[in-house]
Amino acid sequence: MKQLAATVLVMCLAALPTRLWAGSASAEDNVFAPEQITQFAKSVEKYAAQKGARAFIIGRVGRPEDQLPEGIAFTHTAVAVYSKVTSDNGDTLKGYAIYNLYQKEDQVERSEVVQDYPVDFFWSAKALKAGVIIPTPKMQRALIELIARGDHLPLHNPNYSAIANPFNSRYQNCTEYTLDIVNAAIYGTVDSARLKANARAHFTPTPVKESPAKILLGSVLMKDVSRDDHKGPIATTTFTSIAQYLQENHLLVEASVLKAGARQASPLLL
Repeated sequence: MKQLAATVLVMCLAALPTRLWAGSASAEDNVFAPEQITQFAKSVEKYAAQKGARAFIIGRVGRPEDQLPEGIAFTHTAVAVYSKVTSDNGDTLKGYAIYNLYQKEDQVERSEVVQDYPVDFFWSAKALKAGVIIPTPKMQRALIELIARGDHLPLHNPNYSAIANPFNSRYQNCTEYTLDIVNAAIYGTVDSARLKANARAHFTPTPVKESPAKILLGSVLMKDVSRDDHKGPIATTTFTSIAQYLQENHLLVEASVLKAGARQASPLLL
């Protein structure tokens, strides 16, 4: 079962431990020491801030990279917004708040919306590697205003599938939720039917390049893998497909990959 999960459940499944606030998961849950995670999370924040990003899309590697299917570089995707943050001692600081869809720990076929911070986001990462998509300033403002209104909340569909079809509302995963936030900001609506119609018209999902037998077996044995929302080949939303979508619609400033120890970011291959 664990081997199957490593190959089929690549879209957000590894997000579970990071549902907890920073420092609340044991060190045994981590590949990296807490100090490494904290340093890397701060470096990602610093990079985004130096780029002037008040809102951006962030990606994390939550599974060993050699277990990721072709075409999938990041397993968890969310929206980060520059905000005032209250520390544990009550001080008010500035940093990025991250708006995520996470699976429920005790009910994996269901999800919830959780707001956390970069250290939480990278807490159980399997690689100190981040994806950063910086939209245009106008798009950033639209994302900030949408979240400030609380309009990201009605976009949430608690029915979770790791391979959710972005063209209908039967299930949702973290990347589809991020795409729905992006489209709600673009089109100025939270109406699901309109958002899905626009996605079908303009968005190209990523094919899931796993054998049909594995996907079928996963859908039979695992509560958080469903394929009944697909007709034909399985395709889902990914971090890279969101970057491509923004690029095609002239809403992208840059899409980059940051790695711990690297002197500079590298471009995301689109």
